[in-house]
Amino acid sequence: MTYCLAIKVDRGLIFCSDSRTNAGMDNIGSYSKMHTFVWPGDRLFVLLSSGNLATTQAVVKKIHRDVEQGIIPNLLSVCNMTEAADYIGMVSTQVQRLQASRDTANTNFEATFIFGGQLQLETPETFMIYPQGNYIHESSEHPFLQIGETKYGKPILDRIIKRNVDLERAARVALVSMNSTIRSNVTVGPPVELLIYERDSLAEGRRLFLTDDDPFARELSERWNQGLILALENLPLFNWEKTDITEKKTPTEREVVIPVEVT
Repeated sequence: MTYCLAIKVDRGLIFCSDSRTNAGMDNIGSYSKMHTFVWPGDRLFVLLSSGNLATTQAVVKKIHRDVEQGIIPNLLSVCNMTEAADYIGMVSTQVQRLQASRDTANTNFEATFIFGGQLQLETPETFMIYPQGNYIHESSEHPFLQIGETKYGKPILDRIIKRNVDLERAARVALVSMNSTIRSNVTVGPPVELLIYERDSLAEGRRLFLTDDDPFARELSERWNQGLILALENLPLFNWEKTDITEKKTPTEREVVIPVEVT
């Protein structure tokens, strides 16, 4: 299983992915699911992948080869993000058809991608590209996209992520979302990759590679756990709990009301 997500806020884009691959309980490995294509000062694209590993690797390889050989279209020839998403969808479906044509075991070669970035000074965008090659994009009401094991990390995104959230805060939310998923599903695991892209920079930005024993990752996880416990302790009591607490107090602990004589 996989968990990848992308967040779009006013200041830029956040991409986050795990690295665990699972082809059965006795065949677990680690492969990067975050792929960047950068032409500094002109365009930046990020591709997060989920699904059949042979398909995703073949898609990434073809994207690089198309640029190197000047095959049109490619990521260097497209004029906007929509054209780029169309191109990725086309490459994905081509690769899936090729893989399926050589298969005799009814293997599932489907792959799903999150694709995002910016070129020239157009607005940054993110897309979720389905195995069929069609796609959806983020919106003001839903400024994040997820693929893979999405349910465990979604609640905090729903509560916190809005367009005006600070870029670094959005990055921490992405890591907490990933941390929650890793804790709840053993098929999602580190190393975790995080990319923070500043709008209009047209450069790769800050990219972090967080292993299980990374000090920052450990501290973030511990503080989040502590914060959840503290929040739970501060939730309002049921009415009967309030009564029980009052009855258990000693006379000196109870509020003493002194009658006032009225003349």
